[in-house]
Amino acid sequence: MLTVDFDRFPVTGGCRLLDLGCGTGRHSFEAFRRGADVVALDHATAEVAGVRQLLAAMAAHEPVGPQARGACVRGDALALPFADAAFDRVIAAEVLEHIPDDVAAMAELARVLRPGGLAAVTVPAWFPEKICWSLSQAYHSVDGGHVRIYRKHDLLDRLHAAGLEPVDEHTAHALHAPYWWLRCLVGVHNDDHPATRLYHRVLVWDMMRRPWPTRVAERILNPLIGKSVVLYLRKPEVSRAAG
Repeated sequence: MLTVDFDRFPVTGGCRLLDLGCGTGRHSFEAFRRGADVVALDHATAEVAGVRQLLAAMAAHEPVGPQARGACVRGDALALPFADAAFDRVIAAEVLEHIPDDVAAMAELARVLRPGGLAAVTVPAWFPEKICWSLSQAYHSVDGGHVRIYRKHDLLDRLHAAGLEPVDEHTAHALHAPYWWLRCLVGVHNDDHPATRLYHRVLVWDMMRRPWPTRVAERILNPLIGKSVVLYLRKPEVSRAAG
């Protein structure tokens, strides 16, 4: 399930891309499939190992662009192990809400992005997230959990201060918001409740089959209850200070 829309965030063969906080690697895999030179970075050793294995399997068994490369790195978002302007594209999907010093992480993201390069930043949208926090303390008060709820204008202000200019935005995954509200009601760690199991089956069916009724419903509902807000930003060719 992709949160970043690659039609709005063009990635082509040879494009050097950092997936910052890659998690299980969903965006890394799509960028790799499109022929990018991908670096998947995460703080969790297990996540890095899993993504490395799947990238290797894709290289061996799936058609990818001839310029496609895949590397996995365990690292810290506050001290990225890369040179300035090392990447054409940076994705930070559902990451910043976990980092106490998000301003420092944004500064690092902007530092490693080349002038003229694009970043895609996604975080939980304010309204659906606020409901989750209201319904369940356990939803966010776990080790490594969400430490803040962003209002979009606050997030944009912080990214702008880091040196990034917004170029596009949208919301995504409206059908997932009620699922998480339901989980918060019945117990966020209760995977066996009949209601959440049924809803999960519907979500899997939707992701695998992508039937038109759910696709239309999500497009209508995304502006209202989209679970994630997605921002696309550009690093100016000339810094604001130099300008």
